[in-house]
Amino acid sequence: MKLSKFKAPDTFIIISSLIVIAAVLTWIIPGGQFEREIVDGRERVLPGSFQYTDANPQGPFEILLAPIKGFVDAALIIGFVLIVGGAFNVLQRTEAIDAALRGIVQAHKKSPVVRALLIPIFMVLFSLAGSIFGMAEETIPFVLIFVPLALALRYDSIVGAAIPFVGSGAGFAGAFLNPFTIGIAQGIAEVPLFSGIEYRVIVWLITTSITITFVMLYAQRIRKDPTKSLVYDLDKEKRETLKLDFDEGEPLDTRHKLVLATFAVGMMVLVVGVLQFHWYIEEIAALFLATGIAVGIVGGLNADQISKGFLEGAKDLVGTAIIIGLARGILIVAKDGRIIDTMLHAMSTVIGTFHPIVSSQLMMGVQTLLNFFVPSGSGQAALTMPVMAPLADLVGVSRQTAVLAYQFGDGFTNLIIPTSAVTMGVLTLAKVPWERWARWILPLIGWLFLAGLLLLIPAHFLW
Repeated sequence: MKLSKFKAPDTFIIISSLIVIAAVLTWIIPGGQFEREIVDGRERVLPGSFQYTDANPQGPFEILLAPIKGFVDAALIIGFVLIVGGAFNVLQRTEAIDAALRGIVQAHKKSPVVRALLIPIFMVLFSLAGSIFGMAEETIPFVLIFVPLALALRYDSIVGAAIPFVGSGAGFAGAFLNPFTIGIAQGIAEVPLFSGIEYRVIVWLITTSITITFVMLYAQRIRKDPTKSLVYDLDKEKRETLKLDFDEGEPLDTRHKLVLATFAVGMMVLVVGVLQFHWYIEEIAALFLATGIAVGIVGGLNADQISKGFLEGAKDLVGTAIIIGLARGILIVAKDGRIIDTMLHAMSTVIGTFHPIVSSQLMMGVQTLLNFFVPSGSGQAALTMPVMAPLADLVGVSRQTAVLAYQFGDGFTNLIIPTSAVTMGVLTLAKVPWERWARWILPLIGWLFLAGLLLLIPAHFLW
């Protein structure tokens, strides 16, 4: 594929421009806010409490302050990314990943069955993780594994990033047990926790199937003709700098297996910690730190090699950390400008004038728009469900359906919005420019959005 002569702006410029746009909106949209209360340790909006307030327009000085405020606000995830990068660099130094990938590549070449099922199997696993325990930030480190794997299998970096990120995103959007979205939203909406799971499993199957089909079709097209890749020019450079010759080298020996087993134990502890003990970023980062040290020791590295591995891995992700801080700066400007509550109030008041099915679909649209400003699933549930739940009662929409509309609106666009620290972290780590990723994934989001609109129709009659 011959790329256009037009060169899209750098991701840093795109994110910085969005900060300016958010600031401009604070001069146009009037200020407003809902009253809030703390219930069970979570902040909830009081329905019917919206009042217009004095505007707080954000000027040039506030724009300049936004990045540093974003770094402070996103400090946890930035620290998480740097620690995870260090841990994976230590893992890489043991050469266990190279040996394992070499085995997968060779099996992929020899077996048509492996070739056909490799992407679907991994994507189903990541989708289940997104659906069951809300895998999001945890996908970031897997990019370091799947991008080189995809390149070695004659796919591209987009496929490598899509396997963990889009896979878990499909499960997140179509979740049936996610405690961070469904659990919080149903709790606020005062419906039985994880009720409606039967229909939600069907939803998960549909969203996951659509996603896998989309990625597989693209992957097959790229394998047949690499020049059709949207990142063909960038991947040519990666293939020259990355070690992608998996035909030669040491086989998977006992030490490699012990290293991979140690890493697998760490990942199992992660799952148990998230599900049973409600771990979040701090605990997960600590686990990756411990896992990195453990795999280094098992892999025969000395203390100096482990230390240098962590530092070099973190250094490689400084650009990712800056993108995350800038992305959070957009939200800081919108929040300080007092426009988020105003937009929520304005959009929610329109919904009640339509048929219940259309109203539920409009709820999904509102949640989709707000997801740009509140990309946190739990944060968006806390912000919107106290308003959407009583609104659903007024317009004839079941509260269970309102939760599903929130779930779709929050989930689908997580795969593209530049205000999401996870999205930008994945893309910068994969070295895929946001504008090229957007061109690739927009059709998928369109199909998922259409599926969401249709899936809200049976929900009206079931619930």
